[in-house]
Amino acid sequence: MEPTYFDVHAHVNFKAYDQDREEVIARAREAGVYMMNVGTQQDTSQDAVDLAEKYAGQGVYAAIALHPVHTSKSHHDKQELGGEGQAFTSRGEIFDMEFYENLARKDVVKAIGECGLDYYHLDQDSMRLQKEVFIKHIELANKVNKPLMLHIRNGAGDANAYKDAIELLKLHAKVKGDVHFFAGDIEIAQEFLALGFTLSFTGVITFTKDYDEVVRSIPLDMILSETDCPYITPTPFRGKRNEPLHVREVVKAIARIKGEDEEKVRVQLVLNAKRVFGF
Repeated sequence: MEPTYFDVHAHVNFKAYDQDREEVIARAREAGVYMMNVGTQQDTSQDAVDLAEKYAGQGVYAAIALHPVHTSKSHHDKQELGGEGQAFTSRGEIFDMEFYENLARKDVVKAIGECGLDYYHLDQDSMRLQKEVFIKHIELANKVNKPLMLHIRNGAGDANAYKDAIELLKLHAKVKGDVHFFAGDIEIAQEFLALGFTLSFTGVITFTKDYDEVVRSIPLDMILSETDCPYITPTPFRGKRNEPLHVREVVKAIARIKGEDEEKVRVQLVLNAKRVFGF
């Protein structure tokens, strides 16, 4: 089966799908939607690989990494790891190179990520640790020759996660990849493009115009589509849990914003995903 759409950043491996994971994947497969489920620490990375191996040859793939917010104790919602209540503080995880390399060498793993820098809740110690762990991910990607799936998020302070990430990539990266859920400006976008990185967009572009200028500025062959499900549900499904099937709405929005034929955009975004992740 050839993909009709490609959701390059999903989390069907998360606890949010424990009750209906097979049905979610079946809906996506029926519509020709391929997906890459992305790990955020050891548990969810292993789950992403297990899921990809279960559906081997059926359009389900994995990315594995330690998310920057999980390098220290962090606040997140229960959709990721489960638990009582709406949110809790997770453990901080020490990056285990051997564990992640063993996963990274599996054929179903198509990227190292989501890794990077997240300055939304920041102190100096966490900034230092995030940079150290990000470099280790870059070194792992170099070693196994697989692209990076970047998570980069600015905070309210003066520190700029995008600029810091670009500096580290220039110093260490021998591979390229994708900047997941890109939220930078045109200048930052051009810097990533110059490094050969694609930029991916979520359902947020269906309900806000904040990203329109950036989307219009990026060449079509350097854009990828994603859901980041179960989060960021696009219009017209707002208020419901997101899923890979809804990547179709992201593709429609990219075509609308760029003023391009939807079929042309759909075909190109699939080609882009296949190129970047080596399908």
